[in-house]
Amino acid sequence: MSGSPSTPLSPREIAIIDKICSKLGLKPEEYEEIVQRLGRHPKKAELGMFGVMWSEHCCYKNSRPLLKQFPTTGDRILVGPGENAGVVDLGDGLQLAFKIESHNHPSAIEPFQGAATGVGGILRDIFTMGARPIALLNSLRFGSLADTRTRRIFTGVVEGIAHYGNCVGVPTVGGEVYFDNAYTGNPLVNVMALGLMETPEIVKSGAAGIGNPVLYVGSTTGRDGMGGASFASSELTNKSMDDRPAVQVGDPFLEKSLIEACLEAFKTDAVVAAQDMGAAGITCSTSEMAAKGGVGIELDLDLIPAREYGMTPYEYLLSESQERMLFVAHQGREKELIDIFQRWGLHAVVAGTVIEEPIVRILYENQIAAEIPAAALADNTPIYHRELLTEPPEYAAQAWEWSTQSLPPCTDTGIEIAGTLHSWSDILLQLLDTPTIGSKRWVYRQYDHQVQNNTVILPGAADATVIRLRPVEEVTLTDGADSSTNDKQQTTNNQQPKAIAATVDCNSRYVYLDPYEGAKTVVAEAARNLSCVGAEPLAVTDNLNFGSPEKPVGYWQLASACQGIAEACREMGTPVTGGNVSLYNETLDAEGNPQPIYPTPVIGMVGSVPDFTKTCTQGWQAAGDLIYLLGLPITTSTPQVSLGGSEYLATIHSLVTGKPPIVNFDLERRLQAVTRESICQGWVHSAHDCAEGGLAIALAESSIAGKLGAQINLGVTSESLEIRWDELLFGESASRILVSVNPEQQASWESYLNEQLEGYWQQLGMVTGEKGDLLVLTGDNLPIIEVKMSQMYDHWQNAIARRLRV
Repeated sequence: MSGSPSTPLSPREIAIIDKICSKLGLKPEEYEEIVQRLGRHPKKAELGMFGVMWSEHCCYKNSRPLLKQFPTTGDRILVGPGENAGVVDLGDGLQLAFKIESHNHPSAIEPFQGAATGVGGILRDIFTMGARPIALLNSLRFGSLADTRTRRIFTGVVEGIAHYGNCVGVPTVGGEVYFDNAYTGNPLVNVMALGLMETPEIVKSGAAGIGNPVLYVGSTTGRDGMGGASFASSELTNKSMDDRPAVQVGDPFLEKSLIEACLEAFKTDAVVAAQDMGAAGITCSTSEMAAKGGVGIELDLDLIPAREYGMTPYEYLLSESQERMLFVAHQGREKELIDIFQRWGLHAVVAGTVIEEPIVRILYENQIAAEIPAAALADNTPIYHRELLTEPPEYAAQAWEWSTQSLPPCTDTGIEIAGTLHSWSDILLQLLDTPTIGSKRWVYRQYDHQVQNNTVILPGAADATVIRLRPVEEVTLTDGADSSTNDKQQTTNNQQPKAIAATVDCNSRYVYLDPYEGAKTVVAEAARNLSCVGAEPLAVTDNLNFGSPEKPVGYWQLASACQGIAEACREMGTPVTGGNVSLYNETLDAEGNPQPIYPTPVIGMVGSVPDFTKTCTQGWQAAGDLIYLLGLPITTSTPQVSLGGSEYLATIHSLVTGKPPIVNFDLERRLQAVTRESICQGWVHSAHDCAEGGLAIALAESSIAGKLGAQINLGVTSESLEIRWDELLFGESASRILVSVNPEQQASWESYLNEQLEGYWQQLGMVTGEKGDLLVLTGDNLPIIEVKMSQMYDHWQNAIARRLRV
């Protein structure tokens, strides 16, 4: 199978090629391209290498042209796309590494290990840069909890995230969880990690120094995770359970040792370059390190520590066994590094050499098992420039024609649905009971979110998480592998109140209905969530979860969303430092019909907090505090406030239609700047973004979080209201923040608002006593919503738990 292109292949060889190409997702024309590049038919191991490296998961062959429009530079950006993680400058010598990645398909097949190894993989991206992991967040999506399989996947994913994060000692501090039938067969598991740089220099991945040794470090190599990159680049089918071997198996305790060993090794200055063995394992690490450095790597598989007997070169090269790394070391300093890893109970061997010829040469049993130009695997990969629809697809055009006139009439007393009158209090409680809006305590109580003792704002308490930064000025490690003992001596600057805020966000219904405008809304909301805790948005990492780009509608969704993200990031001054693309998120039913997910571009964003003592949570803080709505007034109608794509429309009317709200970026920037300054000045006691469920849900969530009631007067009557009551109460929008303010600060606060946000603020009411009611009145003091705290809390707190008892 390695003769010249003109050499005829035997029927057996053709059958082997077809089987491997089919397994790896290589198209016939891609195989022909491989033959042309090599000048011969590839060996089996080489074909496997091309298969995984030319998968969408590794080479972004459908998305790379679209990603080029993202802004990637800025005053704070130290490392942008192309390395294992992005790095931003926080000032005062502090540098933050962060990134988000997906583990969707593995989690659909083996929820526990799929999610667990997703955590392990993103942590390796962080500490490979020389940063100590300090926090994890996750963005999760599942089908309906009424479905037995969905409940199994959901509980398994949460358990896997908890297991790995808790054992490795990195707090899981925030995230989001959505439930929708669009994800029934294809859950999304996106994990974001943050790390604080500990090494003097940022560790890069480009190999350098002809003759320098290449070290394999970490765990052993087995047959687990075979071809995981290709598996992640294909649709899920009824036969996908047969691909369980493509799901990796993780060991968080070994990863903890790997973290400490790597950080210690980096500080010796003996490491030239480092690369995590993630997707595509040895194949990816060797080819990417060689290509980035403009050199070659020769690696001997006979020297690789193996956990199974009789492994072939194909298996070695495609294995995605976890907790493994590849180093290039300075010549003559190999033993120094090997001793460090052995002291931590890890494998470390010299398995190869940096060579001048820019190829990846793989040896096995004194033979050349593979020899491929590094650029052909890592850089010069296929790129598909697909034709973009000139008009929106039919589903979107029909959705945009929808209007609220098709809904049943409503009054200040409620809305009649199928012959039954539902009060607005009933509607509020029903929305609080949906798993998407309800409490996520069932999820995050399984996570250790306070390990490392730096979590300032706990999960569920605010729109974003806040992590205290404790820079390590000096670290001395003595013999022994337990960093939690007194063997590790560190001096920290306890006088510095700096912190970092982080969030992950995406309203996929918005993006489904209008990918361009919906994606802009996602970026704006992520920045708004950071501003609600007092943080200045800095930079973005994105995880683009979409269906097949080979279908015109799928590519239109992807391309339009990328355009929206690019524009919004420029508007908000938040460059993109890297991320992940996960395509082919589709489930094929028994008849072979594809069922794509909603387009879900998850935005992970980080922000700077100058003083963690001046932050804000979403719950009311004190009875008597005044409640204000900043941003769009409550009577604003479409296009900035809309029932299109809303949780109300989906839950109450079973409709996913309409146009989602549109962002006014000038107002958005002003609103967020005012919120941040008001928190810093101490005027604002609580701040909460109005998101899913609109104003009414935001009021209820602030009441529940603070365990205090509220009395609100909307200032409009049925006669004066120019929009529907459900639009006012449950319409969703960008550019709205609900805040509470100490009445003693009212004069200075309102004076500031008139200067900075004139026409875009209004006082709504005040916070009432402990465990009080939520009372919402019309302008003529008629109650439109009146619910007890105990009612709200019960519906909200048990929204997920009660559905798991089925």
